[in-house]
Amino acid sequence: MVRFLLARPIAVLMTFLALMVFSVIVFRTLPISLLPPIDVPQILVKVNYPNASPEAIEQNVLSPIREGLMTLGGLEDMDSKAGSEVGTIRLTFDYGTRMELAYIEVNEKIDRLTNSLPSDLSRPQVIRINTNDIPVVRVQVVPKDGFDFTEVSLLTENVLKKRLEQLEGVSLVDINGKKERMITVSPKIAILRGLGMTEENVINAIKYGNEELPGISVEDGQFRYYLRLATRVDSPEDIMKLPVTSSEGVTVDLSTVATVQYETSEPLGYHLFGENEGLVITVHKQAAAKMNELLPKIYEAIEIFRTDYPQVAFDVTQDQSVLLNAGISNLQTSLLFGGLFAFGVLFVFMGNYKTPIIIGLSLPSSLIISFLVFYFFDISINVISLSGLALGLGMLIDNSIIVLDNITRKRKEGLPLFEACVEGVNEVMSALISSVLTTLAVFVPLVFLSGISGALFFDQAVAVASILGVSLLVAFIFLPMLYRFFFRKQPEGQEIQEDSKLFVRILAGYKRLYIKIFAKRKLSFALFVILIPAGLALSLFLETRGLPPIEKTDAVLTVNWNEPIGVAQNRDRVLSLLEALRGDFVKAESDIGVRQFLLFDGESSLQEATLYFLFENQNQKEQQMPHLDNLIQENFPNAVVQIEDAPNAFDQLFASNMPYYEVRWKDLGSKKPIDESIMDVWLGEFPVRQFSRGPGLQKEASVVFRLNAAEMATYGVNPNDLQEKVKRIFGVYGITDIKRFGEITPIKLKAEKRDFEDLLRNSYIKGTEGQEYALNNFIRFEYENHYKFVTADKGGVFQSVYLEENEPTAHNQEILNWGNERNLGISFVGQYFKDRETISELLGILLVAVLLLYFILAAQFESFVQPLVVIFTLPLGIAGAFTVLLLTGTSLNVMSAIGLVVMLGIMVNDAILKIDTINRLRIKYAANNSPGEALEKAMYEAGEIRLKPILMTSVTTILALLPVVFSSGLGADLQRPLVFSVIGGLTIGTFTAMYFVPLAYWALARGKKG
Repeated sequence: MVRFLLARPIAVLMTFLALMVFSVIVFRTLPISLLPPIDVPQILVKVNYPNASPEAIEQNVLSPIREGLMTLGGLEDMDSKAGSEVGTIRLTFDYGTRMELAYIEVNEKIDRLTNSLPSDLSRPQVIRINTNDIPVVRVQVVPKDGFDFTEVSLLTENVLKKRLEQLEGVSLVDINGKKERMITVSPKIAILRGLGMTEENVINAIKYGNEELPGISVEDGQFRYYLRLATRVDSPEDIMKLPVTSSEGVTVDLSTVATVQYETSEPLGYHLFGENEGLVITVHKQAAAKMNELLPKIYEAIEIFRTDYPQVAFDVTQDQSVLLNAGISNLQTSLLFGGLFAFGVLFVFMGNYKTPIIIGLSLPSSLIISFLVFYFFDISINVISLSGLALGLGMLIDNSIIVLDNITRKRKEGLPLFEACVEGVNEVMSALISSVLTTLAVFVPLVFLSGISGALFFDQAVAVASILGVSLLVAFIFLPMLYRFFFRKQPEGQEIQEDSKLFVRILAGYKRLYIKIFAKRKLSFALFVILIPAGLALSLFLETRGLPPIEKTDAVLTVNWNEPIGVAQNRDRVLSLLEALRGDFVKAESDIGVRQFLLFDGESSLQEATLYFLFENQNQKEQQMPHLDNLIQENFPNAVVQIEDAPNAFDQLFASNMPYYEVRWKDLGSKKPIDESIMDVWLGEFPVRQFSRGPGLQKEASVVFRLNAAEMATYGVNPNDLQEKVKRIFGVYGITDIKRFGEITPIKLKAEKRDFEDLLRNSYIKGTEGQEYALNNFIRFEYENHYKFVTADKGGVFQSVYLEENEPTAHNQEILNWGNERNLGISFVGQYFKDRETISELLGILLVAVLLLYFILAAQFESFVQPLVVIFTLPLGIAGAFTVLLLTGTSLNVMSAIGLVVMLGIMVNDAILKIDTINRLRIKYAANNSPGEALEKAMYEAGEIRLKPILMTSVTTILALLPVVFSSGLGADLQRPLVFSVIGGLTIGTFTAMYFVPLAYWALARGKKG
C-alpha cells in the first residue's frame, strides 16, 4: 500500500490538500464553547407561594407534585425542600435519559396537576439544567444619580435585553435586580369611618372602574362595533376621579377617601455593583455558537450602550471565556514551541535542516485534518477537546521522528531513496499502529464512566483518537512523500549525514553504561524491580484533589444571616461589609434576597446574600476574605458563612448539591416532621457527636397567629372576612392591573407601616350587626421557633443530620438501633456513596484497559510473555512522574493524571519499537549465531538504533512543555501539573526504561529458555 501510494506523489499531495481545504471549511463551522453541551440529568421545579408557611407548601403543593411526578421515565431520585413562600423539587434522572423529552414530560404532568393545586398559586416553574445555562458573562447596569430606577429597569427589560438577544449566538438574556412601578392606594381610615365606608368600598370602586368588556359587539345598520368601557383607568389621576359609594348611598370621589400615587414596588431582592444598587444581565450562548466570536460582539454592544444611554453606567464581570482562551493559548504555545524545539533538537541531533522542515509541515497539517473528525462526531472546540488535541501532539511528534529516523537509517544502509521511504515506513508500521492502539486502550475506556465524567471524556477521547489516527496517516504517507521530495536531488550513494557530533558522544556514553549494567545484569534487574514498588509508593505522599489549585483572584462569599430580617436589612448589612473592605478589592457585586433570574436553580430567601469579589492578586484575596469572615462572626454570631473561589464553568458542572454523608429518618407513624421539643431530646441521645443539622432540622423564629373562634362566633365575625382583613393590613394587597400593550401596572392597596401589635389594636372589622371590633379581640399571637424547611424525597417527609466524622460508616449500626427504638425509618445517602461507586468503576475500567493493552501487544509480538515487558516499563515512568510531582509540591489531580497518560503513551511507543526491533534483529542474526549470541547482539544493536528517536522525542516534548513551568496565569496554572508529570516520566522514566527493556527482555527470554 505504501509503495503504491508513494509511486503517485501528485495524487497523494492533491488528496492531502483537498482534506486540508475541507478541514479549514469545517473548522470555521465548528462551535467554540467553554465545555461540551452536556445534558446534566437534573430538572428543577420551583414554586412561589406568597404568605405560605413551609408546612402549607409541603402539604398543599410539593406533596401532590411529587406524587404526580413519581412515574417519570428514568427518574433516579427526587428531593424537595419547602421554605417560607418558596419550594423546590430537584429531579435526578439516570444518565443517558433524553432530557429534552423528560423536560416536556415534567411540564405535561405539571399542567395536569394544576387543578389539584391551590387556585391562588402561580404555575410552578420548570428549569432544565444544562452546561449552556452557565452565563458566559455578566453585564452590570447601574443608574447614575438623579435617574429613576424603574425607568432604567424598563430600559433594561425592553431595550438592552432585546438588543443583546439579537446578537448572533445569544440564546437567552436573564436579568436580576429589576424594580417595577405600581400604583398604590392608601385609604384614609378616619374619613372612611366618618362616611360609614370601609376599604371594601374603595376596592370595589377601583375594580368596577377598571373593567373591560370581553368581546361584546353591537350592530348599527350594516356596521358592527366592539364595545369598550369609557371608565377604564390609565393613571392615578383617573383612579382618584372614580366614585366611591357607601352602603347608605353616600358617594364621593376616591381622592376624598384615599391617596393614589405611583410608587416603586417593594423588592424581594437587590443587586449591588460595588456599593451601588443596580441590575445585572447574564448572557447565555447557543450550543452551536463560538464563544471567542460572541464575547467581542457583547463588548462592542456595551460600548454602544455607553454612548446611547449616558444616564446608565455599564461594566462587565465574570467573563467565562478566560478558561477557553487559556486552553486555546496553551494549544498555540504547544504548537509553536513544539515546532521550534523539534526543529532545534533535530538539527542538533542530525545536523540536517530538511528533516525539521518536514516535521514542521506535518504538525499543522495533522492538526487541521483532525478537525474533520470533530465535524463528523459533532464535537465542539472546547477546553476538554483542546486538552485531547494537546495530549495527542506529543505522540504526533514521536511518530514523525520515528518514521523519518528509520527512513534515514535505511538510506544509510544503501537503499535507493524510493525503496528507503517504502522500507522505512513498512518496518515500523505495525509497531506504530500498536503503540497508537495501546494509547487508546488506556484512554478510551474512560468514556464508559457513568455520569458527566464519561461525557466529558468522550470529547477528549474523540480528540485523541482523531489526532493519533491522522498522525499515522501523515506518518505513513505524507512524511515519506515529503522526504522523497526534499531529498530527490541528493545523488544516490552519497553519504547521509545522520548523526551530529553531540549525538555521537551521547551514543558512546549510552554504550559504556549499557556494558556496565549488563556486566552485572542480575543485580541491575533486581534493582529496577525494587524501584517499581518504591516509586509507586510515592503516591502515598502526594495530595489528591480534583482540579489543580489555580491562582484565582476572585472569591464568592455566601451568607445566611439566620435571623428573621427583611431584605432591606439584609442589604444594609451587605453594604456595611462592602464599606469595611472599601478600596481592598477591584470589583464587587452582590445578589441579595430572592433572585429574579429565570434560570436560577439554587435556593434564595430574604435572609441570604451572595457577594462576589475580584482582587488584584491572590495574596490580597487570602488576606481580606478571612478578615470579612471574622467581621461577620463578630457582629452577627447567628450567621452561617461560606467562602470559596468564584466558581468557573468546571466547578458549576461538577458541583454536587449532595452532602458528603447524610443520615435521614422518617417517622413511620405520623409521616410528618417530628415535633421540635421531642426531636431536640432525641438528638441529645444520637450515637454520633460530630454532626450538623440538615435543612429539615434547622429552626427560625416566627410569629404564630391563632384565631379565637368562640369570640368570633359571639360577635358574628365571619372567618373569611377576618382572613381577608389580615391579608390587607399586612403587606400589599393586589386590587387589579392596568394592561397597556404588554405593559402591566398593578394597583395595590397599601397598608400602614406600623408594628403588627399596633395594627391589630387599631384595625377594625364589622360583625353581623354592623358594629366594629378591633382585630386583637379575635387574634392572639405567640413567638415560637419552628422548622425553617420541610424536606422530603420519594418516600415522603424526612429529617436528617450531616455526619462530620472521618469514618462516617463506623456508627451505622448504632444509628440504626437508635432509629428502631424510636420507630424511625433510617437511610444513608450522600456523595460518599457516589465516590465509592466511581472508584469501583475506575478500577474496573483500569482492569479492562490493562487487558486491552495486553491483548494488543500479544497480537503485535505474537507472544504471551513479551507484552509484560511493556507493562512493567510503565510503573518506572509513573514513578518518575510521582518523584517530580513530590519534589515540586504538586498534587495528584485531573491534569497531572492526563500528563501521566501522555507520558505513558510515549513510553509505550518507545518500548514497543525497541522490542519489535530486538525481535527482527534476533531473526536476522539467528542464521549465523547461537540463540544466546543472537539475543545479545539484537539487544545491543536495538538500543543503539532506537536511542536517537527515543531521546529526540523525549527532549522535544520536554522542551516544548518547559515554558509552561515558568509562565503565569490561569492557563499555566491549569497545565503545570500535566507538564511536571510528563517531564518526570520522560526524564527519569525514559532513562530507566532504556536499560530496563533489554534487561526484562533478557530475563523473560532466559526464563523461557530454561
